[in-house]
Amino acid sequence: MAYIINDDCISCGACAGECPVGCISEGDSKYVIDADQCIDCGTCQSVCPVGAPNSAE
Repeated sequence: MAYIINDDCISCGACAGECPVGCISEGDSKYVIDADQCIDCGTCQSVCPVGAPNSAE
């Protein structure tokens, strides 16, 4: 199941720079993850300073 970024996102971009498949991009009010490309690796969650990315399960 792909990761999602919740409203705790502070738009720092740390997750986007570390995503191995490049599926994270800047959205209107927070970063967003393309669920079709996400490989569920958890790298985004491990680098986020506020814990915004979470498994969508």
